[in-house]
Amino acid sequence: MIRFEHVTKRYPESGDAIADVSFELAAGEMAFLTGHSGAGKSTLLRLIGLLERPTRGLVTVRGRNLGRLPMRRVPLHRREVGMIFQDHRLLPDRTVFDNVALPLVVSGLGHKEIGRRVRAALDQVGLLRKERSFPVTLSSGEQQRVGIARAVVGRPPLVLADEPTGNLDPDLSREIMGLFERFNQVGVTVLIASHDLALIATLPYRTFTLGAGRLTRDTGPRS
Repeated sequence: MIRFEHVTKRYPESGDAIADVSFELAAGEMAFLTGHSGAGKSTLLRLIGLLERPTRGLVTVRGRNLGRLPMRRVPLHRREVGMIFQDHRLLPDRTVFDNVALPLVVSGLGHKEIGRRVRAALDQVGLLRKERSFPVTLSSGEQQRVGIARAVVGRPPLVLADEPTGNLDPDLSREIMGLFERFNQVGVTVLIASHDLALIATLPYRTFTLGAGRLTRDTGPRS
């Protein structure tokens, strides 16, 4: 599913965000990406989501060399990757339904199919009764679940999450991780960047650790 071969991402103003990183994540795996603030976790996810391209090395996702992917094929790749951010990135003037529906509207799906998929996604995250609410009326945990619903509404085979529990208390954090586990159980590949080592330690998933932009530890695939 995901393969990095000696990947470096360098920014002119700050140097290497990640350096000589190599790993492989199989289809259907769920894994965590840890490391101190500034270790390169977000950059690595952005490379997978094609929000950035590598400076050196090879990033392959579902058999595609992302460093050489033509611009016309970038939208297709991004539709196959559900991305979840710590700050939710919800549109404040749109309802929960409209926020979740946005990727499907961009893809050109019909009104009836959009309604069906959005309500199914909201049901998965326990927010079906909030579809007409606005983000400002929701708790942080509910806003994060809306962001998750929006990421999975297009049924992507790969989900990336960047510190999805960073602003949540321990009980809500475990609840959010439970959602990712359920997606993984139906075959979705999941990679989560997180600094919540205590929570990660309670879960039986592979963990990659970054330090100063380099991969310093890989616990290996779960048995």
